[in-house]
Amino acid sequence: MHGPAREFDTRPLVPDDLQRVIEIDSQYTGRRREGFYRTRLQAAQAEPANFVYLGCEEEGVLQGFLLARLQEGEYGTSNRYASMDAISVDPAMAARGMGRSLLHALDEILRHKNIDTIYSQADWHNFPMLKFFGGCGFSLAARHILERAATNLPDFEYVNDLIEESAQLGDANDYSDPQGDQRGTLARDLILCRSMRKSDLDAIVKIDHRTTGRDHRPYYEQKMAELLGVSGIRVSLVAEQDDHVVGFVMARVDFGEFDRIEPVAVLDSIAVDPGFAHHLVGTALLSQLLANLWSLQIEHVRSETDAEHFDVLQFLQRNGFSISQRLAFARQVA
Repeated sequence: MHGPAREFDTRPLVPDDLQRVIEIDSQYTGRRREGFYRTRLQAAQAEPANFVYLGCEEEGVLQGFLLARLQEGEYGTSNRYASMDAISVDPAMAARGMGRSLLHALDEILRHKNIDTIYSQADWHNFPMLKFFGGCGFSLAARHILERAATNLPDFEYVNDLIEESAQLGDANDYSDPQGDQRGTLARDLILCRSMRKSDLDAIVKIDHRTTGRDHRPYYEQKMAELLGVSGIRVSLVAEQDDHVVGFVMARVDFGEFDRIEPVAVLDSIAVDPGFAHHLVGTALLSQLLANLWSLQIEHVRSETDAEHFDVLQFLQRNGFSISQRLAFARQVA
C-alpha cells in the first residue's frame, strides 16, 4: 500500500448494516442492489470462516464497506486467497483515506489467516476504481476473464474435427467426443443432465480426485453450501450415465459482484470422470447450462482462469468465450 492511511474505525458488518450498505452503493450505481448484498451477508453469516466483511465508521455512522471471500481449490489449485467482491465509500467521504483503512484492516485479518494475495476485478473504463487500485498497490493479475452470451452452442461446436484432444476447465478433463458425433446433434439430448443436489457431493469429490490426484473436499463443501444454500438461483448441474454421476458443472448467478449492475452467470468449474472422456459429457453439461440460463433471461456467462492454464483458455474460446473488457488485479497482503 502506498503512503499512510488515516485510521478510521473498522468493524465486521452486521445484518443491521444492510440498508446503509445498499444506500452507499446506490450512489454510484444508480440502483439498489438489495438482492446481491442481502445474499452476500447471509453467506457470511452461514460460513463466517470463509468471508471477511468490514464496515468503516465515522462518528458512529457507517460510511464505507468492503466484502471479500476466502477461496481455495479454484482450477484445481491449493493456494488460498481473498477475492475482494466490493469496496465502496460514501461519496462525501471520498479522498479521505477510508478505502485504504478498509484494505489495511483486511490485510491484518488475512495475515492472521496466512493468506498473502488479494484478487479483484474492474471494468477497464471504470477510471475511479482503476485509480484506486493503482494507488493501493494492486497490479494486473496473470489471469484471464472471459465471457460469452448465454446462447446455445452453435452447430460447429459439434463438428468432430474441431476438438481433437482433451481440455481442462478447473478440475475438468474432456468436453467433446471426437469419434463421429452427428453435426448439430445436441449433446444434452444424448446425456442426462439434472440439477445438482447435496447428495452429489461424494461423487463430485471422487471425480475431482480422479482428474487432479488431490482431495479438494473442503473446497467442494464450501462451494456446495454457497451454490445450494445461499445462491438465489440454482443452476449447477450433474451429468448421469446409468444412474451414476459422471460429470458436473458448478455455476452461480451473480447479481452485483465486482461493481456489476446486470445479473451474470459465473462458471466456476466443470469436470468429467476420466472414464467417460470422449463421451460428450462436458459438452452436454455446458450446452444444458447455457440453455437453462437463457430460459432464466440471464444473458451472459463469465469464467476466469490463470494465464498459464492454456488448455482452459483454449476450451473456453472454442466454445464461444472471448476475452472480457474487465481486468483482473492482484495485490500482496501488506
